[in-house]
Amino acid sequence: MTVVLVADDDPDIRDLVAFKLEQAGFDVIAVADGQAALEQARDRQPTLAVLDISMPGLSGIDVCRILRGDPATSGMLIIMLTARVQEHDVEGGFSAGADDYVTKPFSPRELVSRIQALLSRARA
Repeated sequence: MTVVLVADDDPDIRDLVAFKLEQAGFDVIAVADGQAALEQARDRQPTLAVLDISMPGLSGIDVCRILRGDPATSGMLIIMLTARVQEHDVEGGFSAGADDYVTKPFSPRELVSRIQALLSRARA
């Protein structure tokens, strides 16, 4: 089963994303901050991470850079999920190593579709 890490400090968004991913057949690890995301990524080695950019402590950008710099997690797929929609924010997400960037408000169905598309490309 594919394991997906969801890190968002907003419990409503975190629960919604986790629920939709579980409905789609994924095993979900949901955490509320960047430090917990980093620990779970290292411990559980999920296939993909959905990271909010604005979290207390380590931001999603920080977590993305750290994961990309660690050989054990450098191949993990990463999607940024954020309310930050300015061009420089999007560029920052991709330059940190994100594979995709989804802005809030978002369609949970579209997010699941993007995750499935990323996973199928990665397997090909």
